[in-house]
Amino acid sequence: MTTNDDTPNPTPSELRMRDGRHRFTRNPATATNDARAAELRSQHWTYQQIADELGYRSKSGAIDAVQRAIRDACAGPAQALIDLEVTRLEMVTDEVLEILQRDHVVVSHGKVIKDDEGNPLLDDGIKLQAVDRYLRARESFRKLLGLDAPSRVSVDAQQLGDEILGLLDRATDPADDDAST
Repeated sequence: MTTNDDTPNPTPSELRMRDGRHRFTRNPATATNDARAAELRSQHWTYQQIADELGYRSKSGAIDAVQRAIRDACAGPAQALIDLEVTRLEMVTDEVLEILQRDHVVVSHGKVIKDDEGNPLLDDGIKLQAVDRYLRARESFRKLLGLDAPSRVSVDAQQLGDEILGLLDRATDPADDDAST
């Protein structure tokens, strides 16, 4: 089977490569086939026609191929945006670290406040604010790069918690006391 431009389609074995754990893996042949599926779809081919042309078992294979091609096409610009945001966050982080390294003095009514020995009194408040900003910048890095593990809640634990709250509500509801008397 060939495409309209006489380029041979990848063989089924080229498209169905597996990794060391026997899971299907992306490779240049699947990426090329996905791009071809998206190209055919943009030419108003139906998913079934694409499946028939490219050798998918069903139209769902063609749908998946088009969706993968769209994700691949968006990955480049999306990565460029992520890289830009990382650069901006690095600039903010560098500025905050410079603020942390400087000494700041306490100023009141336009005058530097000094201790009993005549030395300027250091203002730790500015450094603490910089630490707070640094931590927020780091949090932004983690969110942007997806480094924080998603929180997982057991459905059983959630249901148990809901049941306990319901029992507590009923036990402490004054309306129930009135109804029992």
